[in-house]
Amino acid sequence: MDTTVSCELHLRLILSSESSLPVRASLRYDTADPYAVRAAFHTGAEEAVEWVFARELLTAGLHRPAGIGDVQVWPCRSRGLDVVCIALASEEGEALLHAPARVLEGFLERTAAAVPPGTEHGHLCLDEELSRLLAES
Repeated sequence: MDTTVSCELHLRLILSSESSLPVRASLRYDTADPYAVRAAFHTGAEEAVEWVFARELLTAGLHRPAGIGDVQVWPCRSRGLDVVCIALASEEGEALLHAPARVLEGFLERTAAAVPPGTEHGHLCLDEELSRLLAES
């Protein structure tokens, strides 16, 4: 049986060293896709901007710099608070977001309770995944 873990959090979009904007985000983890965390960033536009992250990347980024290329995550302090920096890059542009470390850590702990790290492979239905991949091609 599939389980979903979700979380609403408030991020800061960093514009400069003195300026930032609030961004609401929704995180969703589904045991049917146990390696991924889906993030929807609600920017005020009609549709949310969606990204998919490796759960392992977000977990590592709580404690040390992680990721290369389009997504990088690392811990830092901002205005006296522990935050997790999430740097995103795409053809449309780049963004640096600050997520509250405690909220992100709590969400990831709940995902680990649903699917302990290292056991993700046991939650995949290979026949369904193969059928989905073949249907997309």
